[in-house]
Amino acid sequence: MPRELRPSQALRLWHDVTFDLVHDAHPDLSQRQVAVLLTVYLEPPPHTVRGLAKKLGVTKPAITRALDTMGGQGLLSRRRDDADRRNVVIQRTLEGALAVERLGDMIVKRHKGLEP
Repeated sequence: MPRELRPSQALRLWHDVTFDLVHDAHPDLSQRQVAVLLTVYLEPPPHTVRGLAKKLGVTKPAITRALDTMGGQGLLSRRRDDADRRNVVIQRTLEGALAVERLGDMIVKRHKGLEP
């Protein structure tokens, strides 16, 4: 069973992982972009621009800007929904899956380094 974190440990973990991400060789992602990325990779599809905007409580243009950046990095891709051409479906990519896995590895490594 995972050990329970005190608030100060949780903040230290968040700090350390964020620090690692800033110093990582891969491009930085904003908090919104990380939220989009993790939603797409950790929650079952389908994911749409409209659905992500509603879930995150932001506008569709804000999601579109995040997807433009992440699409340029190969983390996600988009396509029109064949059933409803008004919807844009967000798709996972191999590069995105590897980025999420790297993030998970960073969190585990930093968690193991926390004092008991």
